[in-house]
Amino acid sequence: LICTGSTRVKARVSVSQQILVIVGDGGESYETWYAKHRFEEAGLVPRIAAPAKKRLNLVIHDFEPGWDTYMERPGYAMESDITFDEVKVDDYIGVLCIGGRAPEYLRNNQKVLNILREFDKQGKWLFAICHGVQLVAAAGLVNGKKLTCYEHVRLDAETVGAKWLRMDAVRDGRLVTAPTWVQHPAFYREVFTCINGLAGA
Repeated sequence: LICTGSTRVKARVSVSQQILVIVGDGGESYETWYAKHRFEEAGLVPRIAAPAKKRLNLVIHDFEPGWDTYMERPGYAMESDITFDEVKVDDYIGVLCIGGRAPEYLRNNQKVLNILREFDKQGKWLFAICHGVQLVAAAGLVNGKKLTCYEHVRLDAETVGAKWLRMDAVRDGRLVTAPTWVQHPAFYREVFTCINGLAGA
């Protein structure tokens, strides 16, 4: 929609404007909302894809004293736009895999893996943050790639041939990765360098 004063006009969305965001219940709330707002702020159209069109139960992962790992709390919810069955890769310039707990089960969804493989086949951008790297790893798209991710996902990536780096953001070809939402500034600088055509493949 284009809003001018109180007038709302439905505008045609071109392929060059759309980004697919893959998430599901248990996805990291801040990562999801930040992505949606950051892309919209830049004039792009994020489309939230999930197993079903529904209100997604997103979560907050954070650290508390006395815990050996992160704890999970309910986060802000979000409505998904489309199901994985409805995704047409031709309609997007890139895909973002959100972290949180969702990738743990989404990596077993063959539709998700096929979507990611098709993005790769078409030479489009692959973005993954935190546990989102589990998805591109499960799709077999990180062999020989340099990347970064949440440190306890490192083994998932290295087991399938990736080289893990302790960096705020890593771009290797058309793959851009980051460890957590703490590294959003570095991650999205790389993401928009790619989207704006300033980075070669």
